[in-house]
Amino acid sequence: MIPRKRPAWQAGEWRSILARAVRDVDELWRLLALPPALLPGARAAARRFPLRLPRPYLQRMRRGDPDDPLLRQFLPLGEELEEVAGFVTDPVGDEAALAAPGVLRKYHGRVLLITTGACPVHCRYCFRRHFPYEKQRLQMPVVGSEVEEVILSGGDPLSLSDARLAELVSSLPSRVTLRLHSRMPVVLPQRIDTGFLAWVEREVGRGRRLVMVIHANHAREVDGTVEMALEALRLRGVMLLNQAVLLRGVNDEAEVLAALSRRLFQAGVLPYYLHRLDPVAGAAHFQVEDERAGELMEALRTELPGYLVPRLVRESAGAPYKLPLS
Repeated sequence: MIPRKRPAWQAGEWRSILARAVRDVDELWRLLALPPALLPGARAAARRFPLRLPRPYLQRMRRGDPDDPLLRQFLPLGEELEEVAGFVTDPVGDEAALAAPGVLRKYHGRVLLITTGACPVHCRYCFRRHFPYEKQRLQMPVVGSEVEEVILSGGDPLSLSDARLAELVSSLPSRVTLRLHSRMPVVLPQRIDTGFLAWVEREVGRGRRLVMVIHANHAREVDGTVEMALEALRLRGVMLLNQAVLLRGVNDEAEVLAALSRRLFQAGVLPYYLHRLDPVAGAAHFQVEDERAGELMEALRTELPGYLVPRLVRESAGAPYKLPLS
């Protein structure tokens, strides 16, 4: 029997780390020695969509390099203020899919819950950066026999306390698969602490199938602390998948995507989806052309075994499933 390892993080330690997150653009510029010419645009962009970065994650970035692929995902830029045709505030039709406050029903047999608007980081390409969270106070639905899976999303559901997570899940029958979509294990692995792991063990112990879809876009995001958090989840019976977003200047090179898949596999995570960028207002500077995306997938299929090649998909408002693109 494989011994179960517990990370050294004590319950609640992550909250103090998150409370000290970098939120001030000028402080970010000082910490990373970024070019002063970009600062005015960054200040303006952050007034529309605030900056938020945990300090441990910041330490993985290269100083003085605004093109660092980790930093670029979270760096406010003046380009966000440009209006680009086709880039809108609700790019995937979330508001039309609301069945009740905080409850989305898009796909057969699944219910998605908007559990919170809080996130440990603010990704500049976030498709919900304009979502009206303040109007969507979650009303937990009655789960009928047609529902096979409940998805906890947000924001980031791991921004909630363990007690709140337990409360949300307590009414779900054990036959229902629980899927959590979270950036926390990557950007703040301290969240996978003793308290959270105890909750996982209780759910698995009562027969619950748990799936966690993490979000890493670059191999350098998966460091030793992230690997330890992922191992702790895996050894407790959680299926681990990754979804990435294809982003210009971050991972739009075949060798970068291949390295990500290999690093995820080393950490016990299978690549799942590679999303085309959702056309959300403020994120057009991350767009990768369709032809280039197809070339990247062809290169990945040539270089990697099939189980390490993520599915290239686009989410389209009103579609009954994610649309495969290559």
